[in-house]
Amino acid sequence: MNALWTDLEPKFVLAYWITIKLTFYSAIFSMILGTILTAMRVSPVAFLRTISTWYINIVRNTPLTLIVLFCSVGLYQNLGLTLARENENFIKNNNFWIAVLGFTLYTSTFVAESLRSGINTVHFGQAEAARSLGLSFGQIFSTIIFPQALRAAIVPLGNTLIALTKNTTIASVIGVAEASLLMKSTIENHADQLFTVFGIFALGFIVLTLPMGLAVGRASTRLAVKK
Repeated sequence: MNALWTDLEPKFVLAYWITIKLTFYSAIFSMILGTILTAMRVSPVAFLRTISTWYINIVRNTPLTLIVLFCSVGLYQNLGLTLARENENFIKNNNFWIAVLGFTLYTSTFVAESLRSGINTVHFGQAEAARSLGLSFGQIFSTIIFPQALRAAIVPLGNTLIALTKNTTIASVIGVAEASLLMKSTIENHADQLFTVFGIFALGFIVLTLPMGLAVGRASTRLAVKK
């Protein structure tokens, strides 16, 4: 056990820090893209509704591993898309942002569905009243519908964030040095302590996700739309 921890200690915090950064940036960009997809999904323009619906249905039903590999192999290696500056850490940084891109494309569809479920709780008459006052769709969505939908969707959005945190383990398939990649290398070096290694890394994810669940529960209670 001492040998295991001696080998693991200098890398453990760094690996989970990368996991936290993957979650943080992916969550922000997923929220932005998910909100755009939601607005398109409920917009009065049929073409935008169609694009959003097809995108959400296709991406949601595609394995996340394939999406991340597509971003790495298809967009970077074949099309030359780069998301990092050319320097000595280019490969590492670019793989990190490629992973963020993949997580964003995937998770934003779940954000959009969560927000759409929140929109369903907003009484239709509010939008009709706002339209009768001459407000545009953008004004109605941003000032009336979206704020209420966001409050109603706190729990599903929180669950999506927790799922995103666990999904960051997929980044290891393109060499991002997050927690699961460290776990794999640790198992190779300490195969005789397999269950101990699993326990250590499982505890690390529990430490990350349990506070999220508690925070989401409190937020949903405090910010829920009063009926």
